[in-house]
Amino acid sequence: MKIDFEHGQAAHCESGVTVNMLRFYGMSISEPAVFGIGAGLFFSYMPFVRLHGMPVFSFRPLPGHIFARVTRQLGIRMNKRRFLNENSAMETLDRLLEQGIPAGCVVGVFYLPYFPKEYRFHFNAHNLCVIGKEGDVYTVSDPVSQVPNQLTHDELKRVRFARGTYPPMGKMYWVKHVPATAPDLRPAILGGIRLNCSRMLDIPLPWFGVRGIRTLAAKMRRWEEKLGAKKAALQLAQVIRMLEEIGTGGAGFRYMYAAFLQEAADMADRPAFRELSAEMTRIGDLWRNFAYEGARKFKKRGDDVCTYDALADRLVAIADAEKRLFTRLREAAN
Repeated sequence: MKIDFEHGQAAHCESGVTVNMLRFYGMSISEPAVFGIGAGLFFSYMPFVRLHGMPVFSFRPLPGHIFARVTRQLGIRMNKRRFLNENSAMETLDRLLEQGIPAGCVVGVFYLPYFPKEYRFHFNAHNLCVIGKEGDVYTVSDPVSQVPNQLTHDELKRVRFARGTYPPMGKMYWVKHVPATAPDLRPAILGGIRLNCSRMLDIPLPWFGVRGIRTLAAKMRRWEEKLGAKKAALQLAQVIRMLEEIGTGGAGFRYMYAAFLQEAADMADRPAFRELSAEMTRIGDLWRNFAYEGARKFKKRGDDVCTYDALADRLVAIADAEKRLFTRLREAAN
């Protein structure tokens, strides 16, 4: 059995799965709009959570948040489940496919056989959509791929129950009901912007939003002194990997949010969003330049590599820029 599901490549797995699933149910919304309505931009520095023995840095909210918020804002009812039993998880998936219902799944990346080896790492928050099954082989729509891929029953079960930090435990989600009339996107757009501004500016804890960027900058200045040269370099590499390679989206998410603001200027009748879109693109450039200089520092390339103090100064400048932008954006959205 194979569901008549249109596969589309996307910049990010969860927003891509959301776009493809909405299209299946007759709603055509761009990936930047999904990302913006889902309040998908964030920053967190969590020294109390460890990945490969180092703190976790993230540039997006918790996995599943974008899909859940977008569907809720559009009046779509969804269902989601986790499982303790692997066989029960696979049987539930099979029943949905038999009913012609595509199912989103959260999986670990490391054992996905169609991923190039250099891109495999122990990251358990990747999203894909299962769209068919023939015999023992499932067809999956993974938005990072140009075409659908196949996984055997055992391969899919293995990645759905990957172990490590934040194990997915067979998590899956699917649409139960779609409203008969097309929703008004304007309230969803403005609500998503206000929520994103609040998360970046208002969380009082020092690890999240703009405060989290400043906290990371302050810690980075002391890395070499406290950790030694080798561990400091590994910690810097962890930041860059989460920023540029793992699906937590740093600079790339800033560019996507800029595209969303450009769309929102017309869809929500807020001309000021166009100017803020250009500013968000410049902030994306600041993040990308930070990653470039951080990589040179980690790899010791060139005689003029940045010091940790200089890299921290770049983070402080980014924090200042993001505070200004989200303050202005909240005013424009209100």
